[in-house]
Amino acid sequence: MTAPAGSLLEARGLRKAYGPTVALDGADFSIHPGEIVAVMGPSGSGKSTLLHCLAGIVPPDEGSITYDGRELAALDDAGRSALRRSEFGFVFQFGQLVPELTCVENVALPLRLNGTARREAERAALSWMERLEVDDVRGKRPGEVSGGQGQRVAVARSLVTDPRVVFADEPTGALDSLNGERVMELLTDAARSADAAVVLVTHEARVAAYSDREIVVRDGRSRDMEQFV
Repeated sequence: MTAPAGSLLEARGLRKAYGPTVALDGADFSIHPGEIVAVMGPSGSGKSTLLHCLAGIVPPDEGSITYDGRELAALDDAGRSALRRSEFGFVFQFGQLVPELTCVENVALPLRLNGTARREAERAALSWMERLEVDDVRGKRPGEVSGGQGQRVAVARSLVTDPRVVFADEPTGALDSLNGERVMELLTDAARSADAAVVLVTHEARVAAYSDREIVVRDGRSRDMEQFV
């Protein structure tokens, strides 16, 4: 797969093994600013491992990952953590909200970790919660809201720092179809309005339909579906 010029995030020849289990076996990837790319594949194909490598969460055994012209391997742990706090956003299958915090405190948390004052952080959080249609649960804790509401809170949290890339790992996997559709509509609309790229890991065709382009991962290898149209 040849990456087009101007890629924001690009990977080449990624290999990753956990003991004798090979998760990635030469996978490639690229994404442009503002683009939504769905990473598809069956369970165990390596798609979540690809996301974790791209986000700098786990290092590949071989291959290169370049973000905005910088090699991730050249950054130390603090540098990669700083990227994840400020330029990357994350949405996980089960939201992973902090149960002891209110919803608005959860959304504001990335800003607070970056040193933003509480009032300013919560003002920005409320703005995103309004856009994601969950400002009415601002004072509730995650255990007091529905699954769909909680996932929209998680989407707001992923966007509150104005990231350049959002990593969404099965963001509708724990939701019914109706709530899943609404979360995807809001996530993609909000990301496009913010010109954020989205790496969307899913095994569902109806979720991948929200993307601009699909990459299929199978047996640790990737292929861009545009090459097969």
